[in-house]
Amino acid sequence: MARFAKRVLSIEPSPTVRISDLIAESQGKGKKILSLAIGEPDFPTPMHIVEAAKKALDDGYTKYTAAPGIRELREAIAEKSQKENGIPAKPENVIVAPTKHTLFMTFMALLDPGDEALIPDPGWVSYAPMVILAGAKPVPIRAGEEEGFVPTADAVCDAMGPRTRMLILNSPSNPAGSVYSRDEMRALAHEAEDRDVVVVSDEIYEKILYEGEHVSPASFDGMFEQTVTVNGFSKTYSMTGWRLGWLVAPKPLYQQIVKVQEHTITCATAFAQKAGVAALHGPMEPLQKMVEEFRARRNLVLAELAKIPRAAVEPPRGAFYVFPRIDATVDSTQLCERILKEAKVAVTPGSAFGKAGEGHIRISYAASRESIVEGVSRIGRVLEKL
Repeated sequence: MARFAKRVLSIEPSPTVRISDLIAESQGKGKKILSLAIGEPDFPTPMHIVEAAKKALDDGYTKYTAAPGIRELREAIAEKSQKENGIPAKPENVIVAPTKHTLFMTFMALLDPGDEALIPDPGWVSYAPMVILAGAKPVPIRAGEEEGFVPTADAVCDAMGPRTRMLILNSPSNPAGSVYSRDEMRALAHEAEDRDVVVVSDEIYEKILYEGEHVSPASFDGMFEQTVTVNGFSKTYSMTGWRLGWLVAPKPLYQQIVKVQEHTITCATAFAQKAGVAALHGPMEPLQKMVEEFRARRNLVLAELAKIPRAAVEPPRGAFYVFPRIDATVDSTQLCERILKEAKVAVTPGSAFGKAGEGHIRISYAASRESIVEGVSRIGRVLEKL
């Protein structure tokens, strides 16, 4: 009989991927499922990016690249990080890889068995499993509705102990679309700096912002030396299937993280990297139009949810999710199963994102306006029966 590693047995399959698989399976059987569950922009990749990839293929750009990525793309990322984020990055600080993989590499390179990593609760579903796969212990930091879905400096301070090695931050956040203010981010960075804890800043939703400003902790004085900044093309440029992103890290951290890249995927896809250059250097109009449409959809989903007495929601300031609290007699997993079965609408249970997410559901408005109106209406009809 096959024997399995304890680190894999100790984690659950990704609930968001499972929902995506269930939707695909149901649709494959001829069932029409209205999906408000997937964190994927429903816009095409901008054509100038696609054309850059086509040209790279025509030019035979199909071989290995340097492990950290092609120089041209790393220069573009470093320039973007300096100008837009205030991060003193150089090309030698940049590693190009799928965004999810940059996080995994960082955890593998910086965490030992017994170490602790502080993660927001609720927070993205893969933070805790990745920490566990690295042999370390995830420590949830409450960032619930009462906290505006932002971890407080006091909560982080209270959770830090002798084994704390890492603090994971995510703004704008998944699942609630919260945006950390400059003062909140500075206070969190100060706690990490004071305890010599590495900050991992997940900034994948950076450009999908409606109110407030995006603040990178690596931009604060003294913080670049202990921050790994993770970002990518998936959400900003509607390039989810391209599997392309990056991390920026100070040289001592970079030198260890890049070894994980060398011994896993070697390098990111060559022609996709050329497309990444085109994305960063190209016109911003497609992005601006996408964000304006997301803003309109956000307002629409909030208006539709306001019609449901059992739903209460904190308006998101970024990303493309709402995270309403639902007054129900069943837990969020059971509720989402009922919604899927009875209303043929897929949404994500709040418990998938941590203990503080229970009682909520995540609704993605990366869907057409018609789908949003119809989907929320169906959800409301299910809630009327509870």
